[in-house]
Amino acid sequence: MSKPIARNHNDLFDIAIYFEDITYQLTNTEIPLSGLFINTDSVFDSQKLMKILNDKEIIANICPNKRNGQDNEENYFDEQLYKQRYAIERTNAWLDSFRSLLNRFDTTISSWMA
Repeated sequence: MSKPIARNHNDLFDIAIYFEDITYQLTNTEIPLSGLFINTDSVFDSQKLMKILNDKEIIANICPNKRNGQDNEENYFDEQLYKQRYAIERTNAWLDSFRSLLNRFDTTISSWMA
């Protein structure tokens, strides 16, 4: 996970910097990046992120964003696998609903990440 960012930003804000931090954490714990799989929604359909993923040999299953106006048929996309991520998103939302009770304690990055 990346650290929270102050102010209102989109999900691709400084993606190179924050994704580098995430991948550094993985390599620091001796998890090889080559062959890892990322399954994201269309918000992350950007050429900048795809280049980062390709450079690190991470397999991307990113839902195509129709608003980009590009038809990237050469990019891998498994629709069945993409549908499975709903269970993870639903679980994250359920866990996040409990955070509303604890917001006053999340004044530091370390407590938020915990």
